[in-house]
Amino acid sequence: MPFDLIIFDCDGVLVDSEVISCRVHADVLTRHGYPITAEQVFARFLGRSALAASREVEAELGRALPDDFDTQLKAALFDEFAVSLQAVPHVATALAAIATPVCVASSGTPDKIRTSLTLTGLLPRLAPHVFSAAQVAHGKPAPDLFLFAAAQMGATPSRCLVIEDSVPGITAARAAGMTAFGFSGGSHCRAGHAETLIAAGAGAGFDDMRQLPEMIRKFAPDRLAAR
Repeated sequence: MPFDLIIFDCDGVLVDSEVISCRVHADVLTRHGYPITAEQVFARFLGRSALAASREVEAELGRALPDDFDTQLKAALFDEFAVSLQAVPHVATALAAIATPVCVASSGTPDKIRTSLTLTGLLPRLAPHVFSAAQVAHGKPAPDLFLFAAAQMGATPSRCLVIEDSVPGITAARAAGMTAFGFSGGSHCRAGHAETLIAAGAGAGFDDMRQLPEMIRKFAPDRLAAR
C-alpha cells in the first residue's frame, strides 16, 4: 500500500454540508451589515475556518462583528443541519472498504465536526481520530492541521493521503508534503471544480466515493513527481 494514513476533510467530503453552510453563513453576515451571497461565501471562504472568514469580514467592515456572532452562526447552522444534513453519497461504503488507518482533519470547530458526523452516523467509524483547526495556530491553506493530524496518528507526512474538496485544503496537504486527492462529488461542486483541484496540486480527482478504495490501492506515489 502506498499510504499509511488517509486523512479526510469533513465538510464537502464526508458530509454534504457546504451548500447549507454557505447559505447560512451568507444569511447571518448579511443580517449583520455585510451583504453577501451564498455563491460569494463559497468562492471566498470554502475550506477556510469561520474565524479566518470573520477576521477578513471585520477588516473590510472596519469594525468588529458582535461578540456572539459565532454563537449565532453556530445555532443557525446546527438548526439547518438537524433538518437536512446528509452524508456524502456512498462515503460509509468507502470507509468500510478502506483498511488503512483513517482520521478527520477539518477547518470546522470540534463541536461542528462532531455534530455533523453524529447526525450522519459516521462518528463511530472515525472517532476518536477527529482533529480541528482549533487545535493548531494556522488553519488551511497552512499545513499545520494536516501535520498535527499525522503526528497524532504516528504517520510520516510523505506516507499520508488527504481527501479534500477545496483549493485551500489541497494547498495545505501539498505544503505538508502529503499526497492529495480532489473530491468533486459534493452538491456544492460546480462544473470545472475537479480541474481546479488538479491545478491546485491534487494527484488525482474523483466524484464518486465508491471509486476511492480502488484509487488508494492503485495510486503510484511517483505520479506526483512526474507532474
